[in-house]
Amino acid sequence: MNNSVCFDDVLLVPQFSDITSRKEIELTAYLDNNHRFRLPVISSPMDTVTGPQMARTMSELGGLGIIHRYNTVTDQVAMVEKALQMDYPDGNEIVGVAVGVSGDYIERASLAARAGAKVICVDIAHGHHTLMRHALKTLRNTLGNSVHIMAGNVATLEAFNDLADWGADSVRVGIGGGSICSTRIQTGHGMPTLQSVIDCARSDRDTALIADGGIRTSGDIVKALAAGADFVMLGSLLAGTEESPGDTIFDKGGQRKVYRGMASKDAQMDWRGHTASEEGVSSTVPYKGDVSDVLSSLEKGVRSGLSYTGACSLKELRAKAQFIKQTASGQRESSTHIMLNNV
Repeated sequence: MNNSVCFDDVLLVPQFSDITSRKEIELTAYLDNNHRFRLPVISSPMDTVTGPQMARTMSELGGLGIIHRYNTVTDQVAMVEKALQMDYPDGNEIVGVAVGVSGDYIERASLAARAGAKVICVDIAHGHHTLMRHALKTLRNTLGNSVHIMAGNVATLEAFNDLADWGADSVRVGIGGGSICSTRIQTGHGMPTLQSVIDCARSDRDTALIADGGIRTSGDIVKALAAGADFVMLGSLLAGTEESPGDTIFDKGGQRKVYRGMASKDAQMDWRGHTASEEGVSSTVPYKGDVSDVLSSLEKGVRSGLSYTGACSLKELRAKAQFIKQTASGQRESSTHIMLNNV
């Protein structure tokens, strides 16, 4: 039986740094040779995270938004058009959309691409599957190389390589780690996301790796990027913002917004009127204000993280990073433990 590590199990070793200003640090990341981003951050294709407003704002801020697929084809195309209606300041708008692996996925992908989407995300919980293989090959034959095809999710190197060989330009890595995901409880399957990233980063395929699930802090983002991820996909960290879909709820605790897993009972009932395996939950999160403020805070933390390794780029971070394991006592010491001492 193999051991595995999650984000809390490890720390990065501080190293000599000659970085005199964090402005020297470059966070540019590439999905492929044609798609460059100022921030290595992608918003998750969830109906309480990424709609047209989030997709547009993510693009404006240097990241990428993937519009969710829990809607009609017509509605999704309208979302793409809404996200792309106005001229962007730098003329470099990039919006993605999610599709499934059955039913109307070819129509969705084709019409979304025609409407201007440059990234098609084949979005299923267990990506190492025969339906994924068929979908990727069909989409590639249908769309050619005109769009970037993202696929997932997977947890192993074998799965990562297979999706790459089936036609994926980038692969989402992580199963069961999301804050509202109950896959590991319901099915007994999954892997710590960081371990999956470490394993999949050994691939020799020219395919971008997207760490997806279990990321709670800017420190976790730094660890994922250091372990080999090209990008991180965020759900809970971006939920509850002004740009996330859904109304703001007012209660005694203040302003809140709904955040739910797409395999939760509520999401499945709203989407298709019945439930299959329930592998997620629905909850609310505090209202966080503009997503620009959230991303700015995360970016500052990531830049600081690179400076502790003495790295001026993500490539240099991956080359220089040194991980160590920490004990439960180390995890306690790593937290703001004054709070624990005062309990």
